[in-house]
Amino acid sequence: MITNDVLRRVRYALQLNDKKMLEIFASVDNAIDENYLHSIMAKEGEENFVFCRDSLLSLFLDGLINEKRGKKEGSSPIILPAKEVMPNNDILRKLRIALNFKEDDMLAALDSAEFPVSKSELSALFRKKDHRNYKVCGDQLLRNFLNGITKRFRGTESEA
Repeated sequence: MITNDVLRRVRYALQLNDKKMLEIFASVDNAIDENYLHSIMAKEGEENFVFCRDSLLSLFLDGLINEKRGKKEGSSPIILPAKEVMPNNDILRKLRIALNFKEDDMLAALDSAEFPVSKSELSALFRKKDHRNYKVCGDQLLRNFLNGITKRFRGTESEA
């Protein structure tokens, strides 16, 4: 999944307006202007589309964690080096933290998107990369999780 799509889907699911999005970016010392926000929210093929860097998505998710759970004293957001790709596992982990989801909440979100996953499959997504049971989170699983949280928070199917 491209980062713009993840950002759009999270925004839609959590019903975040422009003002709230800009506040979240500013909360991690990464203020952006409204025009740039609209550019990264645009769909591919639209004339004002700008690709959202993985580092920007990572900072947004860190800001979302701060917004939903409160800022952790003495911690600062981790800035990804240029051209480093943020794995879907990290996106899923940050969303889980921000939404304060437990294992059952994650499974329920995936079930509501008609993408059932077992507890062991889910726990494998959150293991360290060097663990023998680590599993890479695919685009389909992430997309279905985002659809599931959309159903939970909006009560509708994702259209983003």
